[in-house]
Amino acid sequence: MILFGALLSVVVPLSLLVWAVSLLGFTYLGSEAPIYPISPGRWLLTVTLPLFLATNGLRKKSVTSGGAILGYIVGFIMLMASYSFFMALLAFFYTASKATTFKAEMKKKIETDYKEGGQRDWLQVVCNAGIPMSLAIIYLIDSGFRDLPLDFSRRYDTTWTALALMSSFACCCGDTWSSEIGSVMGSKTPRLITTLSKVPVGTNGAISTVGILSSIVGGFMVGCGFYIGLLISFSSPVFKTSTPQWPVIFFAAIAGLVGSLIDSLLGALFQYSAYDQRTHRVVSVASTTTEHISGWPILDGNGVNVLSSLLTSMIMPGICFAWWPVLV
Repeated sequence: MILFGALLSVVVPLSLLVWAVSLLGFTYLGSEAPIYPISPGRWLLTVTLPLFLATNGLRKKSVTSGGAILGYIVGFIMLMASYSFFMALLAFFYTASKATTFKAEMKKKIETDYKEGGQRDWLQVVCNAGIPMSLAIIYLIDSGFRDLPLDFSRRYDTTWTALALMSSFACCCGDTWSSEIGSVMGSKTPRLITTLSKVPVGTNGAISTVGILSSIVGGFMVGCGFYIGLLISFSSPVFKTSTPQWPVIFFAAIAGLVGSLIDSLLGALFQYSAYDQRTHRVVSVASTTTEHISGWPILDGNGVNVLSSLLTSMIMPGICFAWWPVLV
């Protein structure tokens, strides 16, 4: 709690300063102000809710202390930018945590680096939330502290940024669901995405039917969270004057699938996988007792996560733009 106290001593004054500047600017410049004011309730919620969630995650051992502190910063930025962003973050964090702890005893026998409770450290938080956090900051600069509906015809730039952020979270959640559920519920002999040859469970780039379906469900969860955020932000008249918002759930499910497949492809090509004859597990480091399965030792799991998140956030907004229904 000392670390959180020190963090709050920095975050609270800075956020109060931003609030005061936005309020004064809007008061004297009106609609011409570059940023819109944040309500006192929104500011209080932005400071306190991520703190509660971070301490709760620390208590349940789902994050390390470093991961909790960085998670607080991510949550603060997401909630400052948009309720939808924060709800997408919540959907990813909680559903991915549940997927990680699913059938933990079986995973201990498969994974060489298994962590009790699926703890995420600061590096994993950066790799999973770094791209969305950057996009949230861009959205803040562009929107001026306003929640805006998804509408390519009227707000092309903010809509593109919001869907890129959603797709990034959906990619991470879909990949987590795919690997965590697929490894214990899928085929005992999954297939490598590049050659479709059978490989041991735990091989980087291995796919299965259960894993593919799980990735869709993971993305769907993020889409539901994002849509709930839209419902919190806007009343029904706003929905009637904007393009339909519900497709975000459908496209999030697609983003979960696309992101998971990209992650698998990168893992098969750029992550080293070998079977250890001594431990009977898949490992990422070569030794005298290992037999190479696939991949080159170029990236680790964190690097693959960042790259797949980035690529998905770049690909999906274009797909959304091409197929998003127009207002009739």
